[in-house]
Amino acid sequence: MSFPEHRSRRLRGSAAMRRLIAETHLAVSDFIYPMFISERITKPVPVESMPGMYNLPLDNAIDEAVRVYELGIPAVLLFGIPAEKDADGSVSLRADGIIQQAVARIKSNVPELLVVTDVCLCEYTEHGHCGIIRENDIDNDATIDVLAQQAVSHAKAGADMVAPSDMMDGRVGKIRSALDSAGFTSVPIMSYAAKYCSAFYGPFRDAAGSAPKFGDRQTYQMDIANSREALKEIAQDIEEGADIVMVKPALAYLDIIHQAKQKFDVPVAAYNVSGEYTMVKLAVEKNIADERRLTLEILTAIKRAGADIIISYHAPDVAKWLAEG
Repeated sequence: MSFPEHRSRRLRGSAAMRRLIAETHLAVSDFIYPMFISERITKPVPVESMPGMYNLPLDNAIDEAVRVYELGIPAVLLFGIPAEKDADGSVSLRADGIIQQAVARIKSNVPELLVVTDVCLCEYTEHGHCGIIRENDIDNDATIDVLAQQAVSHAKAGADMVAPSDMMDGRVGKIRSALDSAGFTSVPIMSYAAKYCSAFYGPFRDAAGSAPKFGDRQTYQMDIANSREALKEIAQDIEEGADIVMVKPALAYLDIIHQAKQKFDVPVAAYNVSGEYTMVKLAVEKNIADERRLTLEILTAIKRAGADIIISYHAPDVAKWLAEG
């Protein structure tokens, strides 16, 4: 049918009509909110490169978790900054470590809030890499042994789900086996399955103090040019026991999100990362963008691409906007 019989604008004439036929809908239940919890501070400290985000001491992190839950956001993703670091990230295994304490206290205060923990070594190592260094390279197999222990320690503290972000080969299978052997067969794994070696991570590394002290992460995070490799990584993680797979970053990798959703019958998460968040905030500060419209457009695109779950620093603002209608 051609013009004038077919007029697409008939269905765009009012806000009510546009809502009626909208193909993609954001909901508060789509979101996980990342939080930075630090042993090194006694009051909230702004993350200078992430306007509106803070490093939080433990007591304030509990308050923030309560606020997030009251906004209707179903889950938080916790990143820990320990008081001390070492070469092998062994502090991450402490039963009284910052994340272990945070998990236990959040679950005690807000039991219905899902608590997801980042499983990695970059926040806990002196060198800032995601694994154990041997002869100037990452020792893959030694690293996944420690990651498995870390995941079990988080589960013992009460974590609802663990999220390995290291991109070591075989880590999902190792973690699944360790969790099962420790009696945590019901704790799911959300794998950072397609995590690219991206320039969008800079503000996060400021917040978590996890920038590599030497070299970069190109030997273990994915090449930004590759898509078939991402599908291979996702398939392998599912085979090893991942319950949810993640694509990170989100905005520059909408094609990967879409392909993952089309190919795999598991929930797909997308991480709307720190650099994506900060670009919006800086555009707003310069008065060149409407924060609400720009943020919702980006997040709707991520969901339209196929994401079932969106991890985003914007989540509290989005919850408020959606409540306003």
